[in-house]
Amino acid sequence: MKRVITTLAILLVVVVSGMSALVLLVNPNDFRAYMVQQVEQRSGYRLEVSSDLRWHVWPQLSILAGRMSLTAPGASQPLVSAENMRLDVNLWPLLSHQLSVSQVMLKNAIVRVTPDSSPQPAKNAPQGPRDAEPASPASGWSFDIAKLRVADSLLIWQQPGGDEYNFRDLNISMDQDASNLATLALSTSLMRNQRNVTLSLKGQLDASQYPHRLSGQLQQLDYTLSGADIPVQGIKGSLSLQGEWNGDRQRFAFSNLQLTANDSTLTGQGSGHLMPPQQLALDLKASSLNLDNLLTSAPASETAGAQHATVARSPVIAAPRERINADSPLNDMDLALKLQAESVVWRGLALTGLTLDASNQQGLMTLNTLSGKLGNGSFSVPGRIDIRQPETQVTLKPQLRLIAIQPLLKAFNLPESLQGNLSLDGDLAGDTLSVEAAKRRWQGRATLSASNLKLAQLNLQQMVQRAVARVSDKVSREEAEDAADEGIESISGQVALNKGVLSFSDINGNGHNLDLQGAGKVDMAQQQLDVTLGLKLSGWRGAETLVKALADQPVPLRIYGDWNNLQYSLPVDDVLRERLQSEARTRLNQWIDRQKEESKKPNLKK
Repeated sequence: MKRVITTLAILLVVVVSGMSALVLLVNPNDFRAYMVQQVEQRSGYRLEVSSDLRWHVWPQLSILAGRMSLTAPGASQPLVSAENMRLDVNLWPLLSHQLSVSQVMLKNAIVRVTPDSSPQPAKNAPQGPRDAEPASPASGWSFDIAKLRVADSLLIWQQPGGDEYNFRDLNISMDQDASNLATLALSTSLMRNQRNVTLSLKGQLDASQYPHRLSGQLQQLDYTLSGADIPVQGIKGSLSLQGEWNGDRQRFAFSNLQLTANDSTLTGQGSGHLMPPQQLALDLKASSLNLDNLLTSAPASETAGAQHATVARSPVIAAPRERINADSPLNDMDLALKLQAESVVWRGLALTGLTLDASNQQGLMTLNTLSGKLGNGSFSVPGRIDIRQPETQVTLKPQLRLIAIQPLLKAFNLPESLQGNLSLDGDLAGDTLSVEAAKRRWQGRATLSASNLKLAQLNLQQMVQRAVARVSDKVSREEAEDAADEGIESISGQVALNKGVLSFSDINGNGHNLDLQGAGKVDMAQQQLDVTLGLKLSGWRGAETLVKALADQPVPLRIYGDWNNLQYSLPVDDVLRERLQSEARTRLNQWIDRQKEESKKPNLKK
């Protein structure tokens, strides 16, 4: 045992002595020019190290450097700059005065992915034809270091002409083997306009054929999103996929997409092209999609304990600048989207079998198919959205078949005063695709019909019967027919929408012993209505004259006022009085006409 310990001690002394001697004999600054030369030869980037290099022995033999920067050809800002850089080197190559770096460590670095840090063509450089395809690069950046670590750093990302985004607390760990198969781990956070985003990902990247081809797997990306104008519970989830990049054709494709966001799940695949105009095609499927937990425009749920999209509003100072159509990336993109969802929750509505087939051609969005089922009914909403002009143009042609009315009214924040099933064929147009804009600024026309229609807390037949009973006790209806509200079996009409005002015309309906006609208006912006229905009821018994009057003459029912405090008028006595007066006048004229003395008829009529 003593011999083993002695042997190990001797080996330790030899290693420490050898390393100490190596440090004394080899000056790390001798490698400065070599590193700068190798970086520029392999990538064209310029490496600058401002301070002297020095050795660091324990626990890993390393070269320490102060401030460093890496700048692309012609760029005005460095791609990477750092306060500290550490190069872990292999020991044995140093014996022959060769530098072999096993790991690069950057701390407090600033990584700029901006137009100012991008490679720029040299002045007076020859240019090819504008419509020529870019030549595929024969060589590009080659990362030959086995390990890269970036800690406590900042990533500045900006697209040409776009906003600047600062990703803080950037930590990167990348390991690469001899076949250029890299394992990557990254975490960072972003704060902008009082909103917070955190990202953490793990994946693999195959760069063996770079720059012609890249392939890899995003094993897991975890994210959280919270802050102003976001549901109070936030949005969190994960993403995984397999992807491939073709550098020669500037195309990408991904498959096995698995995306979760709160309680929503998406799977699918996609492909695209980055050269202008950019192209993206998505084919997605969803087992469950709860839009109310993802969108801030969803109405608050009244169910106790249920999640709802209560929104934390941002202060005025945090509001982003107003967006215009010219800022939209859709103006420079061709997009094709296909989505099939088994179940979807939108504004409290439980949709099933949702099918979406939409496309965008540089700002012209077309809803080829947007259909699904709601309860026992179905819907289809094809249309078009044009943002190529400063003012958005939206045109939709909704088709509803036997959709339950009450849930629909609740979803659009309208009084839930009607029950039944609605069918509709419409043609609508507006300037903004939102529920509030549709209720205030849209225009259009529609033909509608409803079945099994009932008015909440209003029994039309009972209202007419009680009004008649107050006027006369000489007429009544059978009690069995008055026991329950039979409602309106079917009703149809025309409706016009003009900046929040719904105008109904040609309303015709019928029910059990009931016929009606009418018209009216509903002001959604002022939350008021004024509707008049002419009601004809049969089944009366009693005085023949009154029974005939009630059967032939419509009784006007006017419902008006604020829809939270509705009023109504039912002037049955006026109807009966006018009918009786008309009847009496007719009989008097007939009696006068039967008189033989013609000279007395004018005086009798007077």
